[in-house]
Amino acid sequence: MPETLNADTSKTPKGAWLMLGLLCVVGCLNYLDRMTITTMRASVLESIPMTDAEFGLLTSAFLWTYGIVSPISGFLADRFSRRKIIIGSLLAWSLVTWVTGYATTFNQLLLTRVLMGLSEGCYFPAALGLIVSYHTGRTRSLATGIHVAGVMLGQSLGFVGGWLAETYHWSTAFAVFGGMGIVHAFILVIFLKDRRPEIPENSATATPLMTMPGFFRSFGRIMRSRNYLLLLIFYALLGIVGWMTIGWLPTFYMEEYQLSQTEAGVYATAYLHPFGFGGAILGGFLADRAARRFKKGRFLVPVLGLLIAAPCVYFASHSTVLLVTAVGFMIFSTTRIFGDANLMPMLCEIVGPEFRSSAYGTLNAVGCLVGGLGLYAGGMLRDRHLDLRLMFQLSAIVLLLAVVMLLLIRPKYDSAN
Repeated sequence: MPETLNADTSKTPKGAWLMLGLLCVVGCLNYLDRMTITTMRASVLESIPMTDAEFGLLTSAFLWTYGIVSPISGFLADRFSRRKIIIGSLLAWSLVTWVTGYATTFNQLLLTRVLMGLSEGCYFPAALGLIVSYHTGRTRSLATGIHVAGVMLGQSLGFVGGWLAETYHWSTAFAVFGGMGIVHAFILVIFLKDRRPEIPENSATATPLMTMPGFFRSFGRIMRSRNYLLLLIFYALLGIVGWMTIGWLPTFYMEEYQLSQTEAGVYATAYLHPFGFGGAILGGFLADRAARRFKKGRFLVPVLGLLIAAPCVYFASHSTVLLVTAVGFMIFSTTRIFGDANLMPMLCEIVGPEFRSSAYGTLNAVGCLVGGLGLYAGGMLRDRHLDLRLMFQLSAIVLLLAVVMLLLIRPKYDSAN
């Protein structure tokens, strides 16, 4: 039986940090498995010829499938065992990762990306719901920030896929990463424990967990919230910039500065995402403290981060000096991530505890669907010889629009709930 807790509890329960550490490893593998293909583009194209639009479609298909599954998986995570969903998701996508190395045609590769989206789409709503059940207001943003840091570590290690592809074969990376996930799934079976919030009886939206409304009714209740719609738009805008950066930054470095595939992968991942790693922890740390002083503290920290990130990405893509470009993207990566690090804590202040995994799943879906469209559109524009610098410069405007969305939100629930 999953353990329950009272939403007022300020003391971090036993096992909370162990649970977080285990999930950080899963988050790392989640992004390592999904994004490694972007750092081995040249090697994959040697074996499986395709256009830039088709290569972009590989990630877009993943994102669209991932996005469609996320709301459903969030609804299930609000009703059933988050532990089982997390373990099943990790095991499934690790097997798909391993099988990807055996693809020999574009259609086979596309199929594995769709299957990857189906299996990975079940993870984040359940994982974030479990994290905020263990960590209440006092450590909530820091805990979710550390989890995002684990995700950033996975992105940082993306260059390893490019190195393995050049040194051995592109299929080697998928075999190695898939095997790591399978092993960790069995570790979770032993150590990961469920925990659920206790829904207050006087809550305006409280419903017994096992007699919750059906999926569409739950979705409708969430979407009637003005605050939630604003957060949804915010995350969609953030997704456009985030996924465009992940998908096309390695190619940008290769073309603008004539770097090799491995060198470009290092600049686009190893030199970029460690700053996102630190930024996620910093953003969570600052938000926990800001929430003690300001009603919108958890919202103001991401606002500050994006106001720094927007000019940085603009000038980084505008410069023709490699060092300036690299430093600009490093600062961008450090501060843009404040929004991701605090997404679930911000959601907890506008949505009741009984719908949080469902609400997060819908956020995840919209962010990925819009991000996938942006990636595919980027590939089509690349086929028409559009300069990647222009795409990155326009992303600065998108980030400023995201700031406006956060400023319009009015929190409803106490930070400690």
